[in-house]
Amino acid sequence: MCTATDTPRIYVACLAAYNAGRLHGEWIDANQDSEAIHEEIQAMLAKSPEPGAEEWAIHDYGGFGGLRLSEFEDIERVAEFGQLVAEHGPGFAAYADHVGHDYATAEGFEEAYCGQWESEVAYAEELFDELYASEIPENLRCYVDYEAFSRDLFINDCYSVDCPEGGIYVFRNC
Repeated sequence: MCTATDTPRIYVACLAAYNAGRLHGEWIDANQDSEAIHEEIQAMLAKSPEPGAEEWAIHDYGGFGGLRLSEFEDIERVAEFGQLVAEHGPGFAAYADHVGHDYATAEGFEEAYCGQWESEVAYAEELFDELYASEIPENLRCYVDYEAFSRDLFINDCYSVDCPEGGIYVFRNC
């Protein structure tokens, strides 16, 4: 199973200090509202060794799973992604990376996410049994081709994304 190991965070650097050859910045938790992140950025800029520092950039980040952030990512989006990854774990990051940042929403994730599985066949087997096992006599269940069912299921109805630690996340195509 995949697990979130880090709190989503961003390293925000002061560009005035950076351009002057100095490193000045802070790690900021991203699983808070955008106003709180902006306040922490302004506090970091106020402590800059360069007078009048106003510009900043995201120079590093962690805890977002496979989700990639840009240097000038919108802080409202960073806060939204940070909160969603903190709440849903790296499965949300895999979803957002697959559907694209502009289309990744909490509602879309909750509608599409089916969970974590060892393989597509393991997911298909459990789904098949849940839906049809009561209709198939016990002595005929050994004839069910779960691999074929899985293949067909993942052609149109579902997709999977690999977990970094092994296994997969399964999502419905909505």
